[in-house]
Amino acid sequence: MSNSQDQFDQSPDSDVEIKEPSLYSVFLLNDDFTTQEFVIEVLKQFFFKTDEESFKIMLDVHNKGKAQVGVFTKEIAETKIFLVHQAAKENSYPLKCVMEPS
Repeated sequence: MSNSQDQFDQSPDSDVEIKEPSLYSVFLLNDDFTTQEFVIEVLKQFFFKTDEESFKIMLDVHNKGKAQVGVFTKEIAETKIFLVHQAAKENSYPLKCVMEPS
């Protein structure tokens, strides 16, 4: 029994490398139809931004064409993008969200 136990014991001196997951930046893109109020609600609901952060990001989206809303692992970024697109569609807005490798 001790033999099989030793197979799973990893000492701090072992040569096992732990690879950090790749990270992706998520951006909201500007359009001419989505209201600023809706963008602020999306930022608060899906990205947990404060009122102040949401307002600043919304202005960046409006003035610069896009703004970064967070950095996440691939699966979390994809989920957040899906949720934003779903909420936009349900509210008849064309709001788009994209991800890029960080």
